[in-house]
Amino acid sequence: MLKVDGVSYRYRDAAAPALRDVSLSIPAGGVYGLLGPNGAGKTTLISLLAGLLTAADGKISLNGQSLSEARAANPRAIALVPQDYAFYPMLTVAENLHFFAGVLSLNNHEIKAQSEDAIAFARLEQVVGKRAEQLSGGLRRRLNLAIGLLGRPQLLLLDEPTVGVDPQSRHFLLDAIAALPTAGTTVIYTSHYMEEVESICQRIAIVDQGRVLAEGSLADILQSPEAQLEIELDRPLPADIAERCAATPLDNFKFRLSFRSTAELPRLLDELAAAGCTVKRLSLGQQNLEQVFMSLTKRSLRD
Repeated sequence: MLKVDGVSYRYRDAAAPALRDVSLSIPAGGVYGLLGPNGAGKTTLISLLAGLLTAADGKISLNGQSLSEARAANPRAIALVPQDYAFYPMLTVAENLHFFAGVLSLNNHEIKAQSEDAIAFARLEQVVGKRAEQLSGGLRRRLNLAIGLLGRPQLLLLDEPTVGVDPQSRHFLLDAIAALPTAGTTVIYTSHYMEEVESICQRIAIVDQGRVLAEGSLADILQSPEAQLEIELDRPLPADIAERCAATPLDNFKFRLSFRSTAELPRLLDELAAAGCTVKRLSLGQQNLEQVFMSLTKRSLRD
């Protein structure tokens, strides 16, 4: 288990801390989603977990050991796959894997075996002799992932691993990442794509302005005591209804409304009819992750 206990971090000369008293418990053997707007503190937290930064306040431990002790005992315990491509474009796929395996101080037998395993896992068999700069965006992402798996890390940090890939490659990458815990690798996954997090993450944390706004299982995060209604009208929503139901504009005359109970729906429909509004479409159901995110952060993930 990875535990983050009361961690704060401030960059030199920064007006505000990047992280403020962050505490998380991330169980072993799963995919854990980390969501937040740009500037929320995700990258800072990932950098702390990867050992690129050191927290002045708070503690981080892996399986009961401090992060520094865990790294000393096993320097390959934690691996980071960054959003940027982390390989040499002029080297071939095979040469990149051999080089980074050597950086991890693997012996010749381990380099051969683990490179072959990584190639098979990422399905790179047909391009092992190609230079990395010649690969498509999807193949480059797969090479990035393959390099991260060298050393067989206990904890794999994935920062936006599907950016810029086609739908087929995204589907393959998500399936591959979802399968990693069966081999004993715990994954922390950051993404701008809500549907990705919903499809592969068992637990998530939503952070903003350096604080944890919500944390727990996906089912718990999506649970809401309020009814969520999406409605499309033929004209603007009356202002008094919009205020009472905390309306969120979606597109044209489409709105998302919140109210305490579905028993309020008949009253709402009567009020809309009295105001001359025609309901063109209506859906009532559980919140999705994007709705929860918007409600907590009050802004888009891509702000």
